[in-house]
Amino acid sequence: MAGIAQATREAARRARTRRESAGARRARRAGRTRPARSLAAVAAAFTLAQLLLVRPGMGLGWDETVYVSQVSAHAPAAFFSAPRARGISLLVAPVAAWSSSTALLRIYLALLSGLALYLALRAWRGLFPDRVLALAGALFASLWVTLFYGPQAMPNYWVAVGALAAVACALRARADRRDRAALWGLAASGALMAWMRPMDAVWAALPLLALGLSRRHWRLLAVLLAGLAAGALEWVVEAYAGYGGLARRLADGSAIQGGLGLHMAVVDQFRSLGGRALCRPCTGPPPHPLVTAWWFALPVAAGAGLAIAVRARRTAPTLLPLACGVTAAFPYLFMIGYAAPRFLLPAYALLAIPVAEALLHPLAMRPGTRRTAAATLVALCLAAHFAVQLAVLTAVVGRTTAAHRDWSRTAAALHRVGVRPPCLLTGPEAIPVAFYAGCSSAATSGHNANSTDATITRTARRTPVAALVPTGSRPPGYARTWPFVPLTGVRLYYAVPGPPGA
Repeated sequence: MAGIAQATREAARRARTRRESAGARRARRAGRTRPARSLAAVAAAFTLAQLLLVRPGMGLGWDETVYVSQVSAHAPAAFFSAPRARGISLLVAPVAAWSSSTALLRIYLALLSGLALYLALRAWRGLFPDRVLALAGALFASLWVTLFYGPQAMPNYWVAVGALAAVACALRARADRRDRAALWGLAASGALMAWMRPMDAVWAALPLLALGLSRRHWRLLAVLLAGLAAGALEWVVEAYAGYGGLARRLADGSAIQGGLGLHMAVVDQFRSLGGRALCRPCTGPPPHPLVTAWWFALPVAAGAGLAIAVRARRTAPTLLPLACGVTAAFPYLFMIGYAAPRFLLPAYALLAIPVAEALLHPLAMRPGTRRTAAATLVALCLAAHFAVQLAVLTAVVGRTTAAHRDWSRTAAALHRVGVRPPCLLTGPEAIPVAFYAGCSSAATSGHNANSTDATITRTARRTPVAALVPTGSRPPGYARTWPFVPLTGVRLYYAVPGPPGA
């Protein structure tokens, strides 16, 4: 009789567990179907801030000209080095293929990046309350590096939102094996990351792959691998078609990045927080402590969020984004010898979830003096943080706009001396200036080497060719007899062939 009673109790317990699991699934689905007004408001504010603070007419940066030129009707395609992937080129193709307007491209990318942030945050609904997700989105979107690169033709932001969505979809698929939307979302997110930067996608997905292996979530693992493979397929095929094979492309990419290995880039990333788009080499004084305070508070707040989740016995939804953020940041902190703040965007997006959970924890306290004091302190810190980010962004946009205008003036000088499309440009800043002028670019040495002195000399006999030479430096051999025009910081040597028979 005792055995029968125990079996009855066990059956009742299992039935109750099934009912509770079904109820939890229904609650999660209901949470995901309710209007996400707060998340939409964050995404809309992010889009509006980009349009207002990052000037649509700022001009394209160096790397942007490489990506956009691959699909642009305005200028020939620039040399495409081994580490780059064509995801961002295809993303901007709907605008760049028929319009040379930088302002139109910026508006298109600002709208698209806002929509992507909304979709990535929405994938987390049911895993965290909307207030946590809204604050996480606001924290990530308010960083100067996020606002600056959101409307740019650069891949790092898209890896970030792809990683954010992938972790959410993996957690949902893990909790409910029948959630097909989560599996499709996981595949699409993995493909987006790999489409933009294959190696970054692998690093960001390592904890997800480990989760699939350790817990034997074979479907989750297969879907994620399929998404990553679909996104990286073009990059792998191109490696064999144009770079001498996959191993050779990986080796060339490592060489361009200074040789991947054990490098301490933490200090370089710290120095770049003041608004340096590329820190190579990273010298000079460190930024003001007010500018860098958030960077040191970030791991502390993320650890506090994890501790809160462990005490509440809901570890996985907080631990997984934290782990993916750590692996995404690792190669850029410890494996390359230079820094750029955009490299850590995926880590910032993923760590925003546990950080938001920690910052909102004081609201769970009992009403009283301690709760009021804690909430006030958090609000003041956030206000100071937003003000600092705005100040850094304003300075970065100003400097960048001035640099791009110098390139535009150099392009205008090229046209005045007769170097007009079709034309060829060489020199240290040939790639961006050539795009502005509508020319091709060439280099005989360095990471972008794609020509020789003899080839350039032959080209100059039939096509306008110019060489940008820094002031105080000697021109290359093929340009020593050419006339030149002094410009700001450079001399413009040029050769314009006469009409046939002249």
